[in-house]
Amino acid sequence: MSLTRLYRHGVLEAEDFPATEISDYSADLSSVVWFDLCDPTAEELSSISDELGLHPLAVEDAVNERQRPKLDRYDTHLFLNAYAVEFDELSGQLVNHEVAAFITHSALVTVRKSDRFQIDQVVARWDRDRDLARFGVGFLVYGLVDYVVDTHFEAVQALDAQIEALEEQLFEDNPKDDGLQRRTFELRKSLVTLRRVVLPMREVVNTLLRRDQHTVDAEMVPYFQDVYDHVLRATEWTESLRDLVSTIFETHLTVRSNRLNVIMKQVTSWAAIIAVPTAVTGFYGQNVPYPGFAHASGFWTSTLITVGLSGVLFVVFRRKDWI
Repeated sequence: MSLTRLYRHGVLEAEDFPATEISDYSADLSSVVWFDLCDPTAEELSSISDELGLHPLAVEDAVNERQRPKLDRYDTHLFLNAYAVEFDELSGQLVNHEVAAFITHSALVTVRKSDRFQIDQVVARWDRDRDLARFGVGFLVYGLVDYVVDTHFEAVQALDAQIEALEEQLFEDNPKDDGLQRRTFELRKSLVTLRRVVLPMREVVNTLLRRDQHTVDAEMVPYFQDVYDHVLRATEWTESLRDLVSTIFETHLTVRSNRLNVIMKQVTSWAAIIAVPTAVTGFYGQNVPYPGFAHASGFWTSTLITVGLSGVLFVVFRRKDWI
């Protein structure tokens, strides 16, 4: 499935026209063309490649998956690769949706690796900012990059909320240790994945802002600078959350160790108290004569010693908050 749009003099003039007409429209200096492909094969891209003179290496990168986020420069066009992300709060997993784009002076060709990349959200941004369409292909690139960066920002916000929930669980009276450890690992893994796609976008947007690329008009620079600011914030936020998750994991281990120490103190205290009557009754259980042997005084003496020493130990341990 493919989608097409034609802007002439900053006005949307046509949609869903055949791909064979792209070269005719792109030859018109007053026109800007957008063409979209979803999970195409190399053969399907060949016609567009011939129409726009795309570099074979860029076409190969557009077909192959798992390319790093980047912006490559060729003689006649730029090649952009980026990832929109989606965070699943239930599983704690981060899902990537890859998109590639060929950028010429009058055309934008987007290649989605799957239909889960919401290109309709990009189109909605173009329609919302239709007044910027007069700035040519830079307007289309801005809508695409802005959507991608916004998904990064939404994901890092959702991860931040999940990490705050983990912090609250740390000091609960009856924490679920297994669930907390698993959730911490899942969020840490998602943050590593997010960092892998967010960090390179800083260089991508910065390169688009360079004047020697001739992609962004001067009027569009403030909009790309705003996107660049969002990229920096998302990058710094991701880095801080990675450190915070590591701290939470270490704190969790410390809390568990402290709880274990408390339990050991309690068990040891009660064992010491129980050892008193055991020792006394063991002594008075000797089968040789001793003071009070075979008399009631011996019974009361042993009882007083047992109760007295046990009571003293209980008070001492209680004051030390061991029991």
